Formats: sequence, structure tokens, C-alpha cells
Amino acid sequence: MTSIRLRLFAILLATTGAVWLFAVIWTYVNTQAEVERVLDARLTEAARMVSSLITDHHIDVAAAVDAANARKASGVFEQGEGYSRQLSCQIWSLQGTLVSRSESAPATSLADHREGFAETEINGERWRVFAVINPTLGVRVLVGDSLEIRERLVGDVIKGLLLPALVILPMLALLIWLSVGRGLAPLNRIAASLSSRSAIELHPLPEAPAPREIRPMIAALNNLFRRVEDARTRESDFTAYAAHELKTPLAGLRTQAQIAMRSEDPDTRRQALGQILSSVDRTSRMVRQLIDMARVDAREDVVTCDQVDVPRLLEELSTELSPVAVQRDVQITVRPDVEQGTLRIATDRTLLRLVLRNLLENALQHAPAGTEATCTVCVADNCLTIEISDVGPGMSAAEQNRAVDRFYRGPLSAPSGSGLGLSIVQMAIDRLDGHLDFSNRAQGGLSVAVTLKRCVA
Repeated sequence: MTSIRLRLFAILLATTGAVWLFAVIWTYVNTQAEVERVLDARLTEAARMVSSLITDHHIDVAAAVDAANARKASGVFEQGEGYSRQLSCQIWSLQGTLVSRSESAPATSLADHREGFAETEINGERWRVFAVINPTLGVRVLVGDSLEIRERLVGDVIKGLLLPALVILPMLALLIWLSVGRGLAPLNRIAASLSSRSAIELHPLPEAPAPREIRPMIAALNNLFRRVEDARTRESDFTAYAAHELKTPLAGLRTQAQIAMRSEDPDTRRQALGQILSSVDRTSRMVRQLIDMARVDAREDVVTCDQVDVPRLLEELSTELSPVAVQRDVQITVRPDVEQGTLRIATDRTLLRLVLRNLLENALQHAPAGTEATCTVCVADNCLTIEISDVGPGMSAAEQNRAVDRFYRGPLSAPSGSGLGLSIVQMAIDRLDGHLDFSNRAQGGLSVAVTLKRCVA
């Protein structure tokens, strides 16, 4: 069943029917028990009254039974035909001779027991009989009524409950259907509001007039709209920035290629080809960083179960970036805190590798020739800190505040830089639930510290 309205209607109708059925069963059981108690008390009193009447007044049995029935024909029994005079009475001598009986009583004995209650069957009819002994007259008085009449009485009570239900239940079902529809009306209004929107309308839905139960859904939709709007804004900015930044190296490539083609001087041609190679390297790095940024931006899930040996990962990146280090005449040094033992962390290896590669590339771009880029790893307060330092020009406070902006390059940035590296680092750090800090070293240069708030393995 895919309709919420039908599901709620079926649940409420089934629940109402079950409650009604339980009430009928409970009424039947309790009515039957109450009828049994009342009619047994009536039998007892009638038998004792007959015994008293024939002792005191010496009247016949029929008159005594009529008097007993007349005394008991009040209340509920006088309201139904056949309930006020259904008692049958017999008087038997203690020697087993029938002394007298009422007109409605059978000719055979109603029961064989001496005193108290008993149930018997005579000619296929079941009886409830009460016996009392009259020692003065030496007789036994039997008063009984038909169990069929008792069951008919209980059945009439149940019919009195079920017959109104046959009329009420359809009306109740209609009311439930209309009530469920009215209760779901706010959802229909929200659906109509959303269906009338265009693809660019991402403004939030109003929460004020909506019922309290629907507000969490509206809040979730509004949160989704905000995320989609942010993603569209980032995508638009990314496309505009990428187109602008790629235009410059491509124009330079074209210019240097034209110079190489037109020049007859070998030195000029060699210099132009060198510029082309440098532009290709810069463009290639920018394209790779753009791809990295798009991949991080689109990534939703972060793997937190990778056991990463951070010093070993830094060594792998040092080997990978060794051609750049050799070209720049910069040495990469990894200095783990050996007293901490194996420096592992449970985190996303792909994102952490992206962070460290971009930081190392930045350090190599800014470090002067003949110096080194240092990587230190330590653990404190159940957090792991990776610090990458160089002895380059460093950053002013204003530059540090804008360092992670996309395509931002400070006045002392390397000419081959794209302004994307630290933006990628910040995005990845946010996904890793970490922290990024910049500080200028006392001896010169910049230090970038990455603190990961993950449990260290």
C-alpha cells in the first residue's frame, strides 16, 4: 500500500473495529456472567418462596409459582416477551413421588439432586435447576428455567450493541477518511508549492503555518535547498575562475609557440621552447588541481577506517616529488617523533594524501635553492599534528587570512602557482574534521600545521 492516506485510513479503521469487537466480547462475557448471577439468585429466591408459601398458606404449586413470578417480573425481565414467566416448578415427596407441578413444568423430574444448583437435560432441552428441601412438609421443591431463554437474553443484549454498529461504522469510516485527508492537507500544499517552482528557485519554504509534525521535513528540505544553492554557487565560481586562469597560460603558450616558429636564432627558439615547457607544466598542475578540487567538492562520504602510517606516507610523497625537489634544489626531510613509536591514524588516506602533497608542493615552490622543506609528525592530546615548514618569504597576517581562498596568490607567490593548492587543502581538512594553522617561523619561512582530531591507532 503506497498511499499514506489509505494506510492511515486502514490502520484507524482496523483499530476502531478491533476496539469495538473487544468491547462486544467484553460485554458479552460480562453480561453472560451477570445474567447467570441474577437468574441464579432469582431461582434461589423463587424456590424458597414456593417452599414458604406452601408451608404457611397451604396453597397449590401453580399459585405459588404464579406469585413468585409476579414478585420477580420487575426490572429487565418485564421488558422482554417470554422473560417474565419462564420459571417451572415441581414438588416431590422425599420418597420420590410427584406431589404437584406448575403448568410449564415437564412431567419428569427436573433434577435428581437433593439441594442446590444443577444443570439437566430433559427431552433435548437444557435446564438450570435449584432444589430446596422443606422438612416440615417432607417435600423437595425444584424450580428451574430454560438455559435457552438465558442465552436468548444475552443474545438480545449483544444484538442491541451490534445493530447500531452496522449503522455507525460506515459513518465512522467516512469521518476517518475525511479527517485523514484534512490532516494530510499541509503535505499536499507543500507538494503543490514545490511542483510550481522552477529549477532555479531554491528559496526556503515557510515553516510558520505548517503543523509541528511537518516542520522537521520542511527544515530538512530547506537545508537541502541551501546545500544545492551552495553547490551551484561553487560550481559557477569554479567554472568562471577556471576559465579565467586557464586563459593566461594558454595565451602564453600560443605566444611562445609563435616566437619559436618565426625565430631563426637558436637561442631565442630554445628560450621560447623552455617557456612553452614551463607553461605546460603550470597548466598541467592547474588542471590536476582543478580535478582534485572537483573531486573533493563532490565527495560526500569520508572513509575513517584507513590505518595510515603518516611518516611512511610522507616518504612516499617525497619520492614522488623528488624530480621537482631536484629541479628546485630543495631537500625534503621527514622528521617523525621517534619517541611516539609508530605514528598511525585512522582516517581517509586519499584525502590525507591530497593534503600533504599540496602542502609539500607549496613548500617546494617557495623554498629558496639550497634549503630544505621539513616535515615533522607528533602526537598530543590524542590528536596527530603534521607540520610542513620552509625557509621562504613567509606570509603576512593579511595573506594568511586569504590563503585558502580559491585562485588567491599573494605578492610573493611563486610564478608557477595556481592559487588552488591551499584551497584544496582546506576543503579536504574540513572533510577530515581537522584544523589548519599558518605561522611564520622565527628563523624565516612559513610553517603550516595540520591537526587531525581522530583517534590515533
